[in-house]
Amino acid sequence: MNFLNKTAISLVLVASVTAAGCTSMNIGDTMYNGYVIDQKSLALIPEGSSREQVLLTMGTPSTTATFDSEVLYYISQRRERAAAFMKPKLVEQSVLAIYLNKDGVVARKANYTLQDGKVFDTISRTTPTGGRDLTFLQQILSSGSGPGAGAAAMRSLLKN
Repeated sequence: MNFLNKTAISLVLVASVTAAGCTSMNIGDTMYNGYVIDQKSLALIPEGSSREQVLLTMGTPSTTATFDSEVLYYISQRRERAAAFMKPKLVEQSVLAIYLNKDGVVARKANYTLQDGKVFDTISRTTPTGGRDLTFLQQILSSGSGPGAGAAAMRSLLKN
């Protein structure tokens, strides 16, 4: 009985040391995407600065908008994942917007974070469309000109 107690205690000790070692290992990953905002560079472009001064100081923007007046967007994201095979989770996002007036002069600056709005996905490069996606079988069954035409086409395929 004494041997079993010592064996059980040693197994618990080995398991706890192993578990502690696994949690202290750094197997996760942190990824930074986009523009890293430098506060010193941001201070060099006060309101009233020209578009050229913004581009020289900050560099090329991540994207722009030119509906009523021009807006330069500098986007940065930080993603983390617990292990290399897991999907990264968006942890932090910053969108620096520099609004230019019609003369190309900085009117105002704004810094938007995740708390200010929706997640801005810059990686997927997919455009959502209206309607619905059909599987191959649904496309076959719905083809034709009238109701039941797809089923009739399928029956003719199965007869051959």
